[in-house]
Amino acid sequence: MILNSFPKNDEPISALGFDYGTQRIGVAFGQSLTGTAQPICVLRARDGIPDWAEIESLIAEWRPNLFVVGLPYNLDGSESDLMVRAVKFANRLNGRFNKPSYGMDERLSSVEAAEQVLEENWGSKKRAAIDDIAAQIILQNWFSELAANK
Repeated sequence: MILNSFPKNDEPISALGFDYGTQRIGVAFGQSLTGTAQPICVLRARDGIPDWAEIESLIAEWRPNLFVVGLPYNLDGSESDLMVRAVKFANRLNGRFNKPSYGMDERLSSVEAAEQVLEENWGSKKRAAIDDIAAQIILQNWFSELAANK
């Protein structure tokens, strides 16, 4: 279930962040103590459906308290076609793994991720997928908003 609020307690939080897409889903891990996140991997998806066993493995390895899923609004703030599918993905994460799912506006996170990759690689295009970096940016932005709302 996507919640429009933040957790109520002040305990440290660890989270898996997702940049949802129909072909690829970027994944990042972060924690609230420092408000930082790191890219983990890019999962393949078939028409938006991931290999749930891969996600289960990531959860076992990283042990997050919750999930943060990027919400792909259009630039004008309206809901995109992909938004419904991203919300459905977040709801499935919640239902399958019994952990809360939160949404985070992801507008321009992929653009920012592409710029970061170009800068880090001195303009070469060595790295094809940027989805995990977009997930990192989404998660870091969520932690910033969490800190601001305390």
